[in-house]
Amino acid sequence: MTPLARARFSQLILPRLDEGYRLARWLTGDATDAEDVMQEACLRAYRAIETFAEGNARAWFLTIVRNTGYSWLQRHRPRTVVFADDLDPVARAELDTGGPSIQAPETPEAALIAHDDARHLTRAIETLPVPFREALVLREYHGLGYREIAEVTGVPVGTVMSRLGRARQRLLEQFPRDQR
Repeated sequence: MTPLARARFSQLILPRLDEGYRLARWLTGDATDAEDVMQEACLRAYRAIETFAEGNARAWFLTIVRNTGYSWLQRHRPRTVVFADDLDPVARAELDTGGPSIQAPETPEAALIAHDDARHLTRAIETLPVPFREALVLREYHGLGYREIAEVTGVPVGTVMSRLGRARQRLLEQFPRDQR
C-alpha cells in the first residue's frame, strides 16, 4: 500500500468509522459483532481505497459496511430473530438510548419517559422488514439523503422513498394517537 493510499484512507474512511459502527450495530444488534463487522469492513475499504473514484466516500464506505454486515450475518448467525430483551443489560441500555454518545435527559421523570419511549421505538423498528428497517436507519439515524440510500442499498430512489414511507406508516400504526 502506498503512502498516498494510506493518507487517502485516513482522510476518507477514518472520519466515518462512528457512522459505520452505528450501521453495523443496527444490522447485528450486538456491540461485539458490530466491531467484528467494522474490522472486516475497514480491511475491505483499505484494500479497495486505491480503486475508489472521486465521489461520495460516505455512501461508498457505508455500502461496504452494509455488505460486510450481511455477509457476516450469513456466516455467523442462523436466521433467527433477536429481541432487545435477549441482549445483555449494557447492550440493551445502549440500544434503548441510541448508543453511548447520547446524553440522558436531565430529570429522573424525563429519563424514565425517554427510556420507555426509546424501548417502544426500538422494538417497533425491529419488527420492520429488513429493507424498510435498513432504509429508515440510514435516513433517520445516519442522515443520508434518498440518493445516498439508493447508492448504499443498490435500489432506485423511488424504491427508497417507498420503503421509507411504508416504514414510517408501519411505525405510526404501532403507536396509539395519544402517545404521539
